[in-house]
Amino acid sequence: MVSKLFYYILVARICLISFTSLLLFLIIYYFPNTSMIIILAMVFFIQIASLIHFLNKVNRKLEDFFIAHLSGEVTISFSRSKRKEVFAGLYDYFEKLNQNLESARIKLEIQNNYFKTLVDHAAVGLISFTSDGKVEFFNDASKKIFGVHVVRDLNRLDRIKEGLSDYLLEQPSNQTELIPVIIKGELIQLAMRKVLFTTGDKTIHLVSLQNIKPELEQKEVESWQRLIRILNHEIMNSITPITSLVSSLTRIFRDKETGIIKRPEEITEKNIVKTLKGLDIVEGRGNGLVQFVENYREVTRLPKPIFEVINVKELLQKIVFLFENQIAETNIQLIIECHPSVFIQADGKLLEQVLINLVKNAFEAFSGIPSPCIKLCGQTLHDRVIIEVEDNGIGIPPGVLDDVFVPFFTTKEKGSGIGLSLSRQIIRLHGGSLDVQSTIEGKTVFAIKI
Repeated sequence: MVSKLFYYILVARICLISFTSLLLFLIIYYFPNTSMIIILAMVFFIQIASLIHFLNKVNRKLEDFFIAHLSGEVTISFSRSKRKEVFAGLYDYFEKLNQNLESARIKLEIQNNYFKTLVDHAAVGLISFTSDGKVEFFNDASKKIFGVHVVRDLNRLDRIKEGLSDYLLEQPSNQTELIPVIIKGELIQLAMRKVLFTTGDKTIHLVSLQNIKPELEQKEVESWQRLIRILNHEIMNSITPITSLVSSLTRIFRDKETGIIKRPEEITEKNIVKTLKGLDIVEGRGNGLVQFVENYREVTRLPKPIFEVINVKELLQKIVFLFENQIAETNIQLIIECHPSVFIQADGKLLEQVLINLVKNAFEAFSGIPSPCIKLCGQTLHDRVIIEVEDNGIGIPPGVLDDVFVPFFTTKEKGSGIGLSLSRQIIRLHGGSLDVQSTIEGKTVFAIKI
């Protein structure tokens, strides 16, 4: 509130102006005197000017206050030289507002420093930049990844990898990309993800960077260890009985005590039959190893997909038709749940191969299961097509779930162990993923996302 002194002064000034104007009127009409008229007129105008100046004083104080704050001078002092200043109350408000603004500024500064320190010490690299490539933030993790100290423009990163600045500017939002970068002679794999947000009239690009080479190397070692373990198991399963059988056959033709080869007349027909039978077994196991190697070669030489627009429901109907005889011979239901408007960009033959393998596996998962059912579902979710093969079979044990996509791993007596591995590789060639979820005697869902 404005003080009472302000009102008293204002009323006094108005009364004084009124009295001067009345006196001037009386002199002009009743006591004409040029000198007096001039003097009173000058007094009258001085009083008016003084009143205007007095009224504008508060506006000037407000103007000074806001100009000071707009220029960032939030610590400016509005102290009074006199205790009973006319605008003492207004000065008090200025001081309190100053204190509040200064307190808010300090809190904001502390908060900004906290978040800056937090982001700088994050293990993930963060870069923020505008649409014209001007870098606004480049945290310590990013500096460590790229081996630079200062980056003010994205073009600086083109020295590390040609075209990297354009790639960062054009990278789709909310999508993770993996790019190889050679830094100081070392190849690293960077997982990049970008988000866009607007502040005022500026669009800010925020990119997160993470060197996943150590994780990839660890996963690669684990994959090789599992693969070698499986290869060793398959090869030993063939070599051990062959070695044992050959040793047994050798004893037929050698004397047990001396080791001398027996004469022809000592060889009986029974020995020959046993030998031939053993050789047949050796040949069978040898052919098994040859087939195993061929299967391994098949895993490593997948064809490049030829993309075309495919109606998902029609594709699923084709799969059902292919299994029509098996459906007729069993009581297994094969259901399609897919809207006719779902389309996908894919290689029809390769995708059909994957679905056939998944449905075939589902048919083999109904040992002792009442009311067996397989569902083929297709839908669009967040600009991605999801195709699911779901069954209510015996399920996959938790200890096996992580290994079902490993080449040559199988729990079937006559399985090759390459079906699911090939299927996942085919889907990856499409830029998608193949994952599985399963519960024992619940349901198993293989989900293709492209």
